[in-house]
Amino acid sequence: MVPIAILNGALREMLYKPSLGDLRAHQLSTVLGVLLLGIYFWFLIRHWHVESSSEALRIGLVWLLLTAAFEFGFGRLVMGHSWETLLHDYDLSEGRIWIAVLIWLAIAPSVFYRFQRRSRAAP
Repeated sequence: MVPIAILNGALREMLYKPSLGDLRAHQLSTVLGVLLLGIYFWFLIRHWHVESSSEALRIGLVWLLLTAAFEFGFGRLVMGHSWETLLHDYDLSEGRIWIAVLIWLAIAPSVFYRFQRRSRAAP
C-alpha cells in the first residue's frame, strides 16, 4: 500500500495541485487513492483466499489501525507536525475527505471477500 500512497501523493503534487489548488487536489487524490487501493485489495483478497467474513473484517481493521498509527506516528514523531495539522485532513466541514480512505481500508477486504465468494458460488 505504501508505494500506491507515495505514487498518489507524487501525482497530486506534480500534476494537478498547481492547477486545482490544495483542497481540490486532496479531494481528487483521495478518490484516486480509493480506486487504486481497491484494485490492489481485490488482487490481495483473491490471492490470500480469505476464509470468512470475520477474517476479512479483521484484515480491514488491522489495515486501518496500521495506517492511522503510521500516519500519526510518522507525522508527529518524524515530521514534527502538530495535532492540529495532523487532524486537518479529517475536517469534513472544510471539505477534507481523507477519512474516506481510512473507511475504505477498514471495509474493502469484506467487500471484496463477498464479491469473490459470490463469483465462486455462481454457476
